[in-house]
Amino acid sequence: MFAITALNKIAQKGLDLFDSDFSFTDDAGEAQGILVRSHDMLNMELSEKLLAIARAGAGVNNIPVDVCSARGIVVFNTPGANANAVKELVLAGLFLSSRDIVSGITWAKSLTEDIAKNVEKGKSKFAGNEIKGKTLGVIGLGAIGVMVANAASALGMKVAGYDPFLSVKAALELTNKINLYDKLEGILPQCDYITIHVPYMEGTKNMIGETQFSQMRDGVRLLNFSRDAIINERDLISAIDSGKVHRYVTDFPNEHVASHHHVICIPHLGASTEESEENCAVMAAEQLVDYLKNGNITNSVNYPDCSMGKCHTAGRIAVLHRNIPSMIGRITSLMADKDINISDMTNRSKGEYQYTLVDVDSHVEKQDLEALRTINGIIAVRIVK
Repeated sequence: MFAITALNKIAQKGLDLFDSDFSFTDDAGEAQGILVRSHDMLNMELSEKLLAIARAGAGVNNIPVDVCSARGIVVFNTPGANANAVKELVLAGLFLSSRDIVSGITWAKSLTEDIAKNVEKGKSKFAGNEIKGKTLGVIGLGAIGVMVANAASALGMKVAGYDPFLSVKAALELTNKINLYDKLEGILPQCDYITIHVPYMEGTKNMIGETQFSQMRDGVRLLNFSRDAIINERDLISAIDSGKVHRYVTDFPNEHVASHHHVICIPHLGASTEESEENCAVMAAEQLVDYLKNGNITNSVNYPDCSMGKCHTAGRIAVLHRNIPSMIGRITSLMADKDINISDMTNRSKGEYQYTLVDVDSHVEKQDLEALRTINGIIAVRIVK
């Protein structure tokens, strides 16, 4: 039986997927699997028993991924599970940036006398623009970016997209009305609106700064539903004050932008829908169950996707190891020395790490595999069945 710890509240629809092979514990030190949303695990002591962490969401900046990788702990996320929720909020952000709705509502609620009359007299202060016919630049065409691009096109916008790592899947899902650019500086001058949908990592930190603002149209509306650190906020404030950026809509309020008149701060509501939370919980639970019971990896951020379905042989062995030459040969040679007959196997790599699944024709005892652990580059060995 596997023990599972949930560090945050997880939608019941996901928890219901853990069958009688699993139990829940509040003691993370006893758990083979952890479910998490926003809980900060960066300084958390990870148990030797821990095999996997499933993040019910896309970002994993609250998880010590490098530490987990080195210890053979597989970290999952749920890309695309909250994409529709974020897409809908981005569309709301487009309208909020075009029509001065927020200020208008605040003003209307402040009226105390002759409200209808004063509304008619003062409403012109909050006039805005329509989005139809305007150009939207979508930076990052992953699950969310593709949905935003298609939806904006359906609303009558001209859409330009930029993603140097555009996947075949994403490309196939894009409507043929989207104009694709291969350089960021090519897309920026074209746009009345720009929305950012790239993951936060070292390479995207401050990717929008003074140089990029100088390439944008005057009066551009900028939307950020990715992470605040993707934009250099000092340069952003300068761009807003100069009129280069007419409105900035962000899902990440902080002390730098929250009080600025031309900034609309949404309190990190991108994935805050009942449907999104359920989708993320279900995907995270399914991935965790499949890994612990079958050894299969889907949507891991630190180890490669690798699946052999359910095991129909006498045993299955999972080996997490470094991506170095001759590893497969060493693993199979040692098994041959132990008279372990391999019926099927698969191996996948991701960066500096590899994962090997081996189905065998006979039951394997733990001591049969002790020698595997002594091979240079082997990180963890598990008898799945």
